[in-house]
Amino acid sequence: MINRLIVLLTRHLDPFLLAVVGMLLSIGLVVLFSASGESFGRVGGQLINIAVAAAVLWAIANVAPQHLLRLALPVYILGLVLLIGVALFGEVSNGARRWLHLGVTRIQPSEIMKIGVPLMLAWYFDRYEAILKFRDFIVGGVLVAVPVLLIARQPDLGTALLVTAAGFYVLFLAGLSWKVMVALGVAAAASMPLLWGMLHDYQRQRVRTLLDPSQDPLGTGYHTIQSTIAMGSGGVFGKGWLNGTQARLDFLPERTTDFVFAVYAEEFGLFGNLILLTLFLLLIGRGLYITGNASTLFSRLMAGAVTMTFFTYAFVNMGMVSGILPVVGVPLPLISYGGTSLVTILFGIGILMSIHTHKRLVQQ
Repeated sequence: MINRLIVLLTRHLDPFLLAVVGMLLSIGLVVLFSASGESFGRVGGQLINIAVAAAVLWAIANVAPQHLLRLALPVYILGLVLLIGVALFGEVSNGARRWLHLGVTRIQPSEIMKIGVPLMLAWYFDRYEAILKFRDFIVGGVLVAVPVLLIARQPDLGTALLVTAAGFYVLFLAGLSWKVMVALGVAAAASMPLLWGMLHDYQRQRVRTLLDPSQDPLGTGYHTIQSTIAMGSGGVFGKGWLNGTQARLDFLPERTTDFVFAVYAEEFGLFGNLILLTLFLLLIGRGLYITGNASTLFSRLMAGAVTMTFFTYAFVNMGMVSGILPVVGVPLPLISYGGTSLVTILFGIGILMSIHTHKRLVQQ
């Protein structure tokens, strides 16, 4: 009886993905304990976040892809309505209007669109798969642009870039022509002067800081300088757990969220970094395997978008912390403290499991 119950509860969970995600979450808790100054309260809070996110993963993994298809339009519309709600009634914090208070809790609707946009695009292209034309890609571009503009207006450049990337991956996998992508790249490069003028002052300063952090070492360059010091001081094998000086002496800002990778690199060194990168690559590789074996266009587009968005998360965060990308406020997936982003990521992992396990059951 117990064995049958276990099989029933786990039949839509992919063991490989579950093992890799579990190892990454464990590493995250270990690093968080050190980064938070050995705060059991902070670790306890993250355990609650993990429990909620794991429940979401299990629920989504048990929903067949054809049912996920039906959720696409409602999720996308709900996300747009909430983004408009943020623009009209959202809470202002640190000069940005990103949160919406719903009475009992507050949410960040832009996180919903990290899943909502690729879900909507995959639904649209699956619906018109037999008669796809160039105008369908234009419609897809509009479906991406509307939420991205609302998110950029908050302003939240980091999330806007991630949502744009998620949408682009679906357009690419759906068959967007290389000629069109090259033309868009040229157009984007040509519009840089215009885009530069549209950026907020603090966003332009982040770009200048990327080129030369030392021009404002106690201001906009502080994050980059301190994180690169932490990473460099870790050496090959690191200073050891709980022995990192940049975090424990309070030099490193945002050390439990956006810059947690710097804490990890200082304490576990190059060797630890290689282990972390290997786990990320295993997860991404499994996602690409699931994408390649997906049985429908919708499944292939969603699996590919989820996998590549996870890659973008990791690449942007590590690039930001190591000083090769501007500081844009992107957490390290499954490692950084936070509830909303963790739920979004495990929602995506749940989609991968659903696509893989339901296909396997059909084949059997």
